[in-house]
Amino acid sequence: MKSILLAFYQLTRLPLPNVDFDEKACGRSTLYFPAVGLFLGGLLASLAWGAGFLFPAGIKAALIVVGMVVLTGGMHLDGFMDSVDGLFSGRPRERKLEIMRDSRVGAFGVIGVICLLLLKYNLLLELPDGVLFKVLLVLPAISRWGMAIAVIAFPYARPDGLGKVYAVQSGSRELAGSTIITAVAVALILGLQGAWLVALAAFAAWLAGKKIVKELGGLTGDTYGFINELLEVVLLLAAYPILRWTCGFHSVF
Repeated sequence: MKSILLAFYQLTRLPLPNVDFDEKACGRSTLYFPAVGLFLGGLLASLAWGAGFLFPAGIKAALIVVGMVVLTGGMHLDGFMDSVDGLFSGRPRERKLEIMRDSRVGAFGVIGVICLLLLKYNLLLELPDGVLFKVLLVLPAISRWGMAIAVIAFPYARPDGLGKVYAVQSGSRELAGSTIITAVAVALILGLQGAWLVALAAFAAWLAGKKIVKELGGLTGDTYGFINELLEVVLLLAAYPILRWTCGFHSVF
């Protein structure tokens, strides 16, 4: 139970009962990252369903984007902006890490988050409702599974930090468990064609992780958030063509 609560603490800003910090429980919590994503997906799909009765499509899409930010406290967006500032700075490795630790947001971060939010808004706006609701259910689960891959599969760049606790204490057991949760959830909601989205997420997370390791020598807490945001956009971009080409929309309505 402690590991599940710590997963919710790490990935959301929902009101939760207090729980004592435990490094081993933190490591085990990566197993439950996709489960937290499923919970968030349920809230987002419910928001989309309710907003569809009251507002036009543009406002509904905007409310979904706002919901994504509010439920997570914007922490992943913050990590995305910090990562973009550092990774695109063109500076040496140590300077990039310093830039990412700076609480001030630079020009690259601002430009990056504007592009990210515009993409999310327009992709959510254009997806047909029958596809949108099911994609919203699995999207946060798959992207949080991608975070678990990043935590477990790649070294940590800094000698300290909360992210290092997760990186050190998590292992193959947590990766296997999170993969099973993700695969079962996607199969139940999207069917076998959802496997294409899972495979794409794994490849994108691995590719992003390799690139970040090359730039920084490892990953950080900020880059975990960057990978989550990247995967959400990649999966939204891929959802329409993959579901259309593999099964036709009638199967996912």
